[in-house]
Amino acid sequence: MFEDVIYLDNAAATRLDERVLEAMKPYFFDVYTVATSQFGYSLGIDARDALDDARARVAVGLGATPEEFIFTSGSTESSNLALKGVAMALGEKKGQHIIVSRIEDFPVLHSARALEKQGFQVTYLDVDEYGRLDLDQLREAITPETILVSVQAANQEIGTLQDVATIGATCREKGVLFHTDATHSVPRVPLDVRETPVDLITVTAHLIHGPKGVGGLYVRKGTPLAKWMDGGFQESNLRAGTENIPGAVGFAKAVELVTPEETARMQGMRDRLIERLLQIPHSRLNGHPTLRLPHNANASFRFVEGESILLHMDMRGFAVSTGSACFSRSLEASHVILGIGGNHERAHGSVRFTFGRFNQDRDVDAVADAISDVIEKLRAISPLGKE
Repeated sequence: MFEDVIYLDNAAATRLDERVLEAMKPYFFDVYTVATSQFGYSLGIDARDALDDARARVAVGLGATPEEFIFTSGSTESSNLALKGVAMALGEKKGQHIIVSRIEDFPVLHSARALEKQGFQVTYLDVDEYGRLDLDQLREAITPETILVSVQAANQEIGTLQDVATIGATCREKGVLFHTDATHSVPRVPLDVRETPVDLITVTAHLIHGPKGVGGLYVRKGTPLAKWMDGGFQESNLRAGTENIPGAVGFAKAVELVTPEETARMQGMRDRLIERLLQIPHSRLNGHPTLRLPHNANASFRFVEGESILLHMDMRGFAVSTGSACFSRSLEASHVILGIGGNHERAHGSVRFTFGRFNQDRDVDAVADAISDVIEKLRAISPLGKE
C-alpha cells in the first residue's frame, strides 16, 4: 500500500536506503558484540574497529577529526547535550546567559527553557520575514555573561538557511561558544569546521536515508562540555550507554551516499514545485526565496486549513506536512510562521513539501495538480471567507 504513496515529508523521516541496510547487517548478526578495547576478545575488537571507522567517516564530512565527533541517539539528544553540557561546564565559571533564535527546533528551544528554570537567562532573537537572523541584533545581545549562542543552520519548517559563517565569526570575536543545529542541512548543505568557526554541530542520520535512533555531535577540540547523562565512559566520556554500532555504520554509509548531483536534482524539483504552488490564487512562499534548503518548499494558502489539506491529500495518495515532525501533533499555530511575522491564519494554512532520494520528477506535477484541485474544492465550502 505504501508503495502507491508519493511521499513528500522527508524532513520528518526518510526511507532507509537498501545500501545502508546492507552495510549495517553484519553488526546485527555477525559482529553483534559491544565495542571492547584492544585487550578484549576478537569480536569486541572488530566492533570497536567498526565504530572507530564509522566515526572517522562521518567526521571527515564535517572537516573534523574523529576525536571531535561523538555518536548519540539522534539530534534531540545532541542539542540537549550541547546546550546543557555547556551550561553545566561554564554556568558557574563564566556566566548564565544563552542566546537562541526564536524559530529554533524544539530540542534547542525546550533545552533553553529548561535552563531558564534553573536560573539561566535566555535571549530569544527575532528573525526577519524570511526567517533570517539580524546579525546586528545578535552582536548587541552578547554580554560578558553570555556563554553560548545556538542558531540553526537551516530551519526545519520553512527551510531558510542562516549565515552560519558570519554568526560563528561574531561569536569567535566575542569569545562566546557557537552551536548550530544542522539536522536538516548537513551534508546536503556542506559545513566544514576548518573554514567555519563553529564549536558544536548537531547532526542526524534519519533525514538522509540512514537509520533512526542515531545522530551525533561535533565538539571542537577544547570546547568545555560537561557530561549530561550518567553511566559508563563511552564516547570520550561525554555520552554514557552501549554504543549503537549498526546505527553508527549506517550513519556513515548514509553520509557517503549523499552527492552534489542528487542534491541538485532535488533543488530542481523544489524550484519547479514552488513555481507551481505560487500559481495557486492567494498562496505565498514561506521562507527565503533562494537561501533555503535544496529539498524544501513551504507555502501558505488562504481560506483553507492545513489539516484539511493534509487529510484530502492523504486520501489522494500524497504524504505532506503542516510543519515539523514534532509540531504536527499539536493544534497550536506554528511558532516558526508566527516568528516570521505571520498570523494564525497563515500558520494554520501552511503546508511543507520535502523531497528525498526516491522522489521522481513526475512527483512534482502530480502533487501540484492534486493540491491545486484540493484547495479549489476546500475553498468552495470554506467558512473562512473569500476575497
